[in-house]
Amino acid sequence: MPDYLIPLSEIRREITVANSRFIATLAPALSIDEARAFMARIRKEFADATHNVPVYIIGGGNTVTEYFSDDGEPSGTAGKPALAVLRGSGLGDAVLVVTRYFGGTLLGTGGLVKAYTESAQVVVKEVGRGRRVLAHAVMLAIPYNLLERARLLAARLGAEILGEDFAADITMTLQIPVDAFDAFQNEVRELSAGKIRAEIIETKEIIAPI
Repeated sequence: MPDYLIPLSEIRREITVANSRFIATLAPALSIDEARAFMARIRKEFADATHNVPVYIIGGGNTVTEYFSDDGEPSGTAGKPALAVLRGSGLGDAVLVVTRYFGGTLLGTGGLVKAYTESAQVVVKEVGRGRRVLAHAVMLAIPYNLLERARLLAARLGAEILGEDFAADITMTLQIPVDAFDAFQNEVRELSAGKIRAEIIETKEIIAPI
């Protein structure tokens, strides 16, 4: 799995510069297609905006694909400074769109560079960081008297509880990093004196918080 950091989830922040609104939306994107789909969604959401300036970095470390557009702003004043912020953050697999609503005051080239830089900086600074990891989705049926201990075990090993179905027993559905699964399985067996075993439903790549 890649060892660089990526945005944990989608995040949005807004600043105002000389009455112009700058709305920065940052999200993880594990492929160029995901990045393009995100960019299209933001353009549709803010279809009435003056500009929607997109940038992305797919990959990380020494293997990256980068993209930026000024979306009608003067050349070099919007996409390039936003990409520079994203590149300097150390994040990979990230897509950012800075939306601008013109406020009636011309900012000049220097003012635009500063505004797009600051807008990108705010959202990059506040986004949570995660890593791409393989995780199992698992199911297990437990008696009611073991529920709280199973919840504590899941939390300690970094498993996310996706659902709990209460019937004669409780069927728990969890998502757990692959490298923590053996420890989880062993402790579930000890907890239940060997009677309970977690069943793997599927394995997929997820973004895990650091």
